Amino acid sequence: MTELLRMCGISKSFPGVRALSNVSLSLNAGEVHALCGENGAGKSTLMKILSGVHQADEGDIFIEGKKVSIDNTKKAQQLGISIIFQEFNLCPHLTVADNIWLDRQPKTGPFVDDKKLIEKTQQILDELGLSINPKALVRSLSVAEQQMVEIAKAISFNSKILILDEPTAALTQSEIDSLFNIIYKLKAKGVGMVYISHRLEELARIADRVSVIRDGEYIGTYPYKEVTIDTLVHLMVGRELNNKYPVYQRKIGNVLFEARNIASNKVDVEHIQVHAGEILGIAGLMGAGRTELARAIFGADKTFHKEVFVDGKLVEINSITSAIKNGIGYITEDRKKDGLALNMTVERNVNMAFISNLCKKGFVNESAAKTNADKYINSLRIKTPSMFQKTRNLSGGNQQKIVLAKWLCNDIKVLIFDEPTRGIDVGAKYEIYELMNRLSDNGVAIIMISSDLQEILGMSDRIAVMCNGRISGVLNREEATQEKILRYATGLCDEEGKGA
Repeated sequence: MTELLRMCGISKSFPGVRALSNVSLSLNAGEVHALCGENGAGKSTLMKILSGVHQADEGDIFIEGKKVSIDNTKKAQQLGISIIFQEFNLCPHLTVADNIWLDRQPKTGPFVDDKKLIEKTQQILDELGLSINPKALVRSLSVAEQQMVEIAKAISFNSKILILDEPTAALTQSEIDSLFNIIYKLKAKGVGMVYISHRLEELARIADRVSVIRDGEYIGTYPYKEVTIDTLVHLMVGRELNNKYPVYQRKIGNVLFEARNIASNKVDVEHIQVHAGEILGIAGLMGAGRTELARAIFGADKTFHKEVFVDGKLVEINSITSAIKNGIGYITEDRKKDGLALNMTVERNVNMAFISNLCKKGFVNESAAKTNADKYINSLRIKTPSMFQKTRNLSGGNQQKIVLAKWLCNDIKVLIFDEPTRGIDVGAKYEIYELMNRLSDNGVAIIMISSDLQEILGMSDRIAVMCNGRISGVLNREEATQEKILRYATGLCDEEGKGA
């Protein structure tokens, strides 16, 4: 088997952080090599070094046996290396064809040869078995289709090495199947792929080998067939996780939040209520209206009618501001897009929704802001070199804790979690679950939306299942099973008019 890549003794430090220490990785032609580790373990840093975004402090890189220096992204592309990040590198206002061949469009004289451009694009799309219109604007495509365009773009560079960073995080099961079919085709063509994912269960379908990094250090490389998920988890976190979800007995109080007759363009829910200290899980298939229900409750989307009661008192929630004033917080599904200002510091993000309380005569009391941020950095165990570190440099789990800290600064009575552990490793997930339990101890009513049925079953006291914008059924913890949830989610069972 031809070895495409070997990285030896790679080390990298950033101010206040030793990101990688003597890490090695190899990749063969036609192989999928899974790279596993907790958030912050150093996986993305290693791949950014390979793709020319960062340069290593120590270590060597060999491409097909030849030692190379990769000091920028263009050099990486010339060496046949492409990386597809979680945040796509596409121009949404341009066509598929223009994105794939950006700055490399075929020309006739000074003008772009549109006919040849479309032909070359169609050839790559056909090669990958993709039914995407080359003339379609990227912004009109689904997330899965945009990901396929990224892969087509990588193939257009004749890439021999493809790095996929959390490629399935936002995909449905059918979209994941389509992605894996493309991965099989690329393997058959001899393309080597480094595959990063926290969804360990999916690796069995595609991975040939797996390497584990923990706290910036290389732990080992194993044939995938010789390891189990439990073994991988142990290698990743360095300790046994006997229970995926904390064993917990919640103290549930009176009804703290209630909403009636929630009607919008996307949802029609007659009744939903959550008790103090309770976690109400919201389950359902993609497009069932789960996030739309949360946004309607939170005042982020327009509703035709809605009655909301907080602690027994009728309140008016017609905007995000009014929701916050009435003690309702919302941790969005896409924390990077909607929950954080990534280029701002940890301190600024923690204090974002609390800033009015830190102002005196129109100016921010910097001392009070630092004290408040420090309080939540310590209580939530946010791992950061300092409160002045840019938030984008932190791991997904720590970013999620910052979003949580932002709401805890305020007097939150009701907290909505939308996909609370998406893109977070197993160790950090457990910490988020423990934080949710601590919130319930303090009497907070929690609404948790999740596509992970195990998470729904493991953390919820009651489960409301949505189908076509309505709550089709409600299950208690004791009676809930995956099969029952799916029957309600697909409309096979429907307790019409039943609220949560």
